[in-house]
Amino acid sequence: MATHPGALLGGGDAHDVCLNLFGGPYVTVGGRRVDVPEGSKRLLAFVALSEGQVERRRAAGTIWSTNDDVRAGGNLRSALWRLKGAGIDVLEADKTALWLRSGTHVDVRLLHDWAGRLIGGCPERADLRLTRWHTDSLELLPGWYDDWAIIERECIRQQLLHALEALAGHLIGSGRHAEAVGVAVTAVAIEPLRETAQRVLVETHIAEGNLVEARRAYRAYRSLLRRELGVEPGARITGLIEAASAPAAPQRASLRRLAIVKL
Repeated sequence: MATHPGALLGGGDAHDVCLNLFGGPYVTVGGRRVDVPEGSKRLLAFVALSEGQVERRRAAGTIWSTNDDVRAGGNLRSALWRLKGAGIDVLEADKTALWLRSGTHVDVRLLHDWAGRLIGGCPERADLRLTRWHTDSLELLPGWYDDWAIIERECIRQQLLHALEALAGHLIGSGRHAEAVGVAVTAVAIEPLRETAQRVLVETHIAEGNLVEARRAYRAYRSLLRRELGVEPGARITGLIEAASAPAAPQRASLRRLAIVKL
């Protein structure tokens, strides 16, 4: 069964504090969920996604951009006070900056590290399992339309897709074709028009020796492209099908000799 990233953050120890931004934000303390006060959610998420210290003035100006500096600063102080009152003691602050308290786990960073190892070509054994993730749950701050949240959401979506494509490649190299097909199908389901994901799916079928499946996947993608964008698949994915469909050199030679004999 696939796992939501928040479940991979630990939280079994009474002192473990985990910040969940997928489907959140909310905090777990020792495995117990603590809801973030409404007026503090954006501040907590903004600081967590920034990684490192954030200037108080920048945070206040970004989150409460429709207010003047004085009122935005007051909103920031109120947000910090609400977090303390809810028992969520994960932000450190001084007169000029804010930062996430050391030792606080963040689900987005977990995904970022996992994806980085795969894309960088140095995965750990546990990384080669799609069951680590429930990809349907990997929506960052759902329903938020702040510019900074939209940008972060798209960055994470792109990173996830690159990681899935890399994961499929690692699985093909390990001979784990069935798992590679599952990963490639997941990537295609997230973004059906993405050619690199479709190409990985075709590659996995070819690697497994299922040329018919590869052709079927290619034809479905070609039909989708024609219908949605009015274009043809790129040369690389088309070349995969052509190369896999071409007879092997010895077979081609035999066919030529047979044709000569018949003449």
